[in-house]
Amino acid sequence: MGERSLRILRELGICAAILLSAAALSLGQNAPAPRPANVTSGTAGDLQAQIRALQLSMAYMQSRMDSMQAETEKLRAELRDARARLLALASPPKPASASPASTHGAALPVQSEPNASANPNNNLRNRLSSLEEQQQLLESKVDDQYQTKVESASKYRVRLSGMALLNVFSNRGSVDNQDVPRFAQQRGPLDSNATFGATVRQSMVGIDVSGPALAGARTHGEVQMDFFGGFPNALNGVTAGLMRMRTATFQMDWSNTSLKAGQDMLFFSPLSPTSLASLAEPAFSYSGNLWAWAPQIRLERRFNLSETSRLILQGGILDSLTGEPPIYNFYRTPQAGERSGQPGYATRIAWSASAFGQTATVGVGGYYAPENWGFGRKLDGWAGTADWDLPLGRWFNLSGEFYRGYAIGGLGGGIGRSVLYNGPLISAATSLLGLNSAGGWGQLKFHPTERLEFNGAFGEDQSFAADLHRFLNAQSYFNAAIEKNQGSLVNFIYHLRSNLLLSLEYRRLWTTDVNEEPYRANQINLGIGVLF
Repeated sequence: MGERSLRILRELGICAAILLSAAALSLGQNAPAPRPANVTSGTAGDLQAQIRALQLSMAYMQSRMDSMQAETEKLRAELRDARARLLALASPPKPASASPASTHGAALPVQSEPNASANPNNNLRNRLSSLEEQQQLLESKVDDQYQTKVESASKYRVRLSGMALLNVFSNRGSVDNQDVPRFAQQRGPLDSNATFGATVRQSMVGIDVSGPALAGARTHGEVQMDFFGGFPNALNGVTAGLMRMRTATFQMDWSNTSLKAGQDMLFFSPLSPTSLASLAEPAFSYSGNLWAWAPQIRLERRFNLSETSRLILQGGILDSLTGEPPIYNFYRTPQAGERSGQPGYATRIAWSASAFGQTATVGVGGYYAPENWGFGRKLDGWAGTADWDLPLGRWFNLSGEFYRGYAIGGLGGGIGRSVLYNGPLISAATSLLGLNSAGGWGQLKFHPTERLEFNGAFGEDQSFAADLHRFLNAQSYFNAAIEKNQGSLVNFIYHLRSNLLLSLEYRRLWTTDVNEEPYRANQINLGIGVLF
């Protein structure tokens, strides 16, 4: 408070000096002086301009003086209040009144604090010391809060989140991808009966930002990445996974309406099995679980049917993906869905209600996307979906999805294939056929405590045999020989701490080709994750 008073007094001194200088200048201008004969009208104009400037400066200084006077009055009031508080602290405490009589009619003796009234200065110093300790405690808490804040170029709150995840795994049988297997396949000449490895490339990093209120809506944005984007061409490059974009969205939320734009999961297929062994790709990808991180714009409207139930309507457009791998590493060429000149269209309707203290949800959805494969080869991809998430009492939960679709390899249906053909696509003589498929998955969760859960799940994707046998030697941009792919898993996830996770999972894969040749593989996966 003393430094603030000195600053105000210093500014008052400067203002007084300026006023004295202005007065001296005014007296000098009023004193008679011989006027040269050759004074021009321009000189008089300059003098008038200077006078106007001086008047403006005087008006500014007057406003500053008024402002400083008001601030001085405020400081005086604060000083009076501080003095009153100090006097209240310095005054000795009032003697305690006699306690009520006991049940036997004798008055209980009053025990006073020794030397409290005899030496009020000690009491004052103790109270001031207590106030200083409380102030230091508050300052330390403010410092801790500042240290946890993520700095941003904008004034809005930014939060860093993610998971550092280590997966240690052992495979039996030959699989397509060692750390996150999706298919069992025929053993090659260099394949062994068992493999062992570890990876951290399923670790994730996310950035969330809360934006300003816009058109009455709360705004929010988030970006999520992992390290599953491939390997650098370097020594032991398998341990240096490249960063990969997962999702990046901007969202506006009103009371019963939400608008979301960006790259996100499929809103008409919103669920996935619970697994720490499959974060880079959701569990049962290409085994009945439709998924993709697709650029999209969607609108959601919620209707409250009662105090415990509501109806949810969703609709939007998506980048029409067909699953084709990129031709170049740096240049983007359109996929067949994008060559149609239209986006993909999707909708979903869901009903949710309270059950056993949790939320039960059942939904159905639809997807449509035209595709152009060149040389007049056009077809319409589509899918119908159903999803459910149902609590079964206090400890159990049943969830899952089902789909039936056509030419939806870009969404994981048809085991990653949209079409089959009997020759090179660059040839006009090549015939092309859309692939029909159906699949789904189900999971039973048992969570006896908040920190522990057990999960068991099964999934299957089936391509129609009639389509697979239409061509003698069918081709596709992905393995055209697979007819059915199945997967099952059993795991437990334990929260050692609020941010420390431990998981153990067993997974079994069954893959069957068009010749009914079965392939089997399994994996044991230990996951240790730290949330931040």
